[in-house]
Amino acid sequence: MVFLATLAIQFWLQSTYARYSRVANSRGLTGAEVARAILDAYGLNSVRVEPVPGALTDHYDPTQKVVRLSEPNYASPSEAALAVAAHEVGHAIQDAKGYAPLRIRHAILPVANIGSTLGPWIFILGLFMNVAGLMSVGIWLFAAAALFQLITLPVEFDASSRALVNLKKMNFLNPGEMDGARAVLTAAAMTYVAALASSLAQILYYVSILQGRRSD
Repeated sequence: MVFLATLAIQFWLQSTYARYSRVANSRGLTGAEVARAILDAYGLNSVRVEPVPGALTDHYDPTQKVVRLSEPNYASPSEAALAVAAHEVGHAIQDAKGYAPLRIRHAILPVANIGSTLGPWIFILGLFMNVAGLMSVGIWLFAAAALFQLITLPVEFDASSRALVNLKKMNFLNPGEMDGARAVLTAAAMTYVAALASSLAQILYYVSILQGRRSD
């Protein structure tokens, strides 16, 4: 059920993004121009805005202080491009203001990467070796990845909230166009909720297997 819901949300995001990628904003501004303007308005002149290959590869790099926009969003004047650009700038603003969830997420990222990569394999190894302790280690490692996803939720929701406020306050989008930006950001946010739900379901599955082995 969770798997099907995740697929449905991914389809929702892709279809929503595709829809509003075909709708140009009335001011003809590109994602790069809006990102630069918001950054400058917050005094973040040293934060660069760069294009990056791929689709929906947009992200903010806190180590390099760079907002990277996928090439379509960097050069596009679409409502979707402006929504994504403003969202990624929202992360730069969080970084500048010392937003606690962003700092925590960045701090646990190395452990989360290890957990998501090695956790399932360690669990499977423990399962085949019939070593409950090893299975538990795998579960705890994977739980670290789920914790990262949990902390990601307020980070992403807050960045989207900042994006909508700035797009409206700085008059980059008119009221009608704001609906498109809101739809894109809402769909994107739900993908993070789905990812967390999927991880939690996987953890519960692992725990049920472990408990079954211990009761044998």
